[in-house]
Amino acid sequence: MYKTIVLSILASFFIFSCQDNKSNRYKIDYKSYYHNGQDWKSRRVTLYENDIIYSATEVPIHYYLAKNSNGSISIIDSLYNDNKRERIIEIEFENIDSKDLLEEEYTERSYEDAVKYLAFSIDKDFQVITSTNDTIKCSGVHFERNFKVAPFKRALLYFSNINPDENINLLYQDNLFGNGSLYFNFNETPLKL
Repeated sequence: MYKTIVLSILASFFIFSCQDNKSNRYKIDYKSYYHNGQDWKSRRVTLYENDIIYSATEVPIHYYLAKNSNGSISIIDSLYNDNKRERIIEIEFENIDSKDLLEEEYTERSYEDAVKYLAFSIDKDFQVITSTNDTIKCSGVHFERNFKVAPFKRALLYFSNINPDENINLLYQDNLFGNGSLYFNFNETPLKL
């Protein structure tokens, strides 16, 4: 009887330890954005797939406008009214060993072609799905070159014509690293603190 119980416990432990554990591949935390005494908090969704860390964060529109203009609060509020249907998502790609992901071993492209893809073509790989199930294509991308100073690659993705009160989710068809479809579930809008 004792042997049966011990064997059952060991078998259960072995079965559960061998399963692909989603919690090890999916993480949710928050990123802070700070500018001129104002602070915002936004949900960051991180996925781990084949030694690559994918992180996506919705950038608060007020923060983006304040950071990219020298205007007063009333000017920023006016800009917000003109741009409140826009969404910006910051996407980061990083190797778990801090290797350069644009090398041919990860992209199956030359380094130059991988940079061109990130700068000019990756926008076609992204869509936003709204809480009302509308699918919005990416309207533009800005690849932030860091010239191998930082261990990650970052791009800003721009989406238009989305209700400011809707929650969004990001769908990424990974044609750069070949990891298939990745889904980032935000479920909340950025919060001003």
